Amino acid sequence: MDHKLALVIWYGTISALATGLGALPFMFIKKITPKVMGVSNAIAAGLMMGASFGLLFEASEYDEFKMIKGFLAGVIFILIFDWLLDVIRKKRLHLEDDDLAAELTHLGGDWKKSALIIIIMTFHSVAEGIGIGASFGGTVKFGILMSIAIAIHNIPEGLAISAVMVSQGASWKKAAFWSVFSSLPQPLMAVPAFLFVNTFKPYMPAGLGLAAGAMIWLIFAEVAPEATENIGTRAAATLITLSIVAMLAIQYFL
Repeated sequence: MDHKLALVIWYGTISALATGLGALPFMFIKKITPKVMGVSNAIAAGLMMGASFGLLFEASEYDEFKMIKGFLAGVIFILIFDWLLDVIRKKRLHLEDDDLAAELTHLGGDWKKSALIIIIMTFHSVAEGIGIGASFGGTVKFGILMSIAIAIHNIPEGLAISAVMVSQGASWKKAAFWSVFSSLPQPLMAVPAFLFVNTFKPYMPAGLGLAAGAMIWLIFAEVAPEATENIGTRAAATLITLSIVAMLAIQYFL
């Protein structure tokens, strides 16, 4: 048990750190022009949409009804959170006295969009952490394979987060930090999920559906419209479609 628990912590941590690799391409982009912003947002929208399709498919294999309830809860959650962020942005509420809020204001030009994607991906990572822990409830080999698959899957998710943040003016280092931060629930949730696998498993479909619902709303409300505005409808649609295919291909081969 102790050996397995150590492996759960180790592989959960590796999976979370892999998300930061998605920010590396932005080391080489020195100037963020409107075109770069548009391309980044289009790629992010496609990767997020592909991830959402994967989440819904996986959730439906467990429990379709829980997946639908989770999906609706995700949309409601993101609407409420979006409204709260608008209140904060309009009233400011002494942001300089709140360390987290002050940090969010420096994420980039449209800090609300950056905050939304970080929150959504963090919720998404809770379900992935449960998946890692539950997989080690079987054999060690299956747990390691599942963890590696999630870690590889996390890289384009980190790219999606970084694409949005960098397009809003954040540095690649800050994007890498917040990408890893969004995946911290993976090692944190993997341990209790491993210890209480039968208790946590029933909540996975709702959690996956919630993340997908919130992510799809964000794509259509924030990310895709900005991509279209900066590079045009045709180019944005092409990049979004190709990015969806890329994310689905990654999920298929994993």
